[in-house]
Amino acid sequence: MSTEIVKKIKKAAVIPVIEIDSVEDAIPLANALLEGGINIVEITLRSSKAIKCAEEIIKNVKSISVGVGTLISADQVTSAIDIGVDFAFSPGCNPKIINLSIKENLLFIPGISTPTEIEIAYDNGCNILKYFHSESNGGLTYLKNIYKPYNHLNLKFIPTGGVNLSNCLNYINNDFVLAIGSSWIAPKELIKSKNWNLITSNARSFLKKIKNQFH
Repeated sequence: MSTEIVKKIKKAAVIPVIEIDSVEDAIPLANALLEGGINIVEITLRSSKAIKCAEEIIKNVKSISVGVGTLISADQVTSAIDIGVDFAFSPGCNPKIINLSIKENLLFIPGISTPTEIEIAYDNGCNILKYFHSESNGGLTYLKNIYKPYNHLNLKFIPTGGVNLSNCLNYINNDFVLAIGSSWIAPKELIKSKNWNLITSNARSFLKKIKNQFH
């Protein structure tokens, strides 16, 4: 199952990072992304309704793969598994969460921003890592530098944080980048205002820009 999701992430090239507060917005949001050509999404667990929103999409919009983000506790791992998410992210690198996720067969992608965190994640069985916060940490240049000693391990990264339409190609035109995560496509304010057309347009703009650039 994980292999198929990894392939889908690679093919998608971009994962919209979503912060959503209202369950009624979940299905329209998913449909807006699909209309724009994106069939994968990360719902961040930053609101009390996030799990329910993810569950609504999983149950009702079968053609989109759903992951959750900001997964930092055992209870959240259990909740994510209970609703049937395809994958999960965290901004940090917690071996307890990694090991629990592996035990429960959940594809978990921990966050790294230092060589030490790369080693911790790899030592605990992870070879796909979230590079967070990308732009604040020094962007692609810094990622290249910290990855260099480990390039023989065939690690893959999903840079997230400050990645948008203007800088996405810097990242995805690298073999060690599996995909990018971006909140630019469907920011919280567009979801709150139910501006589904603009979200669809943003998705199309992103995909048009990265077409034939991702390896």
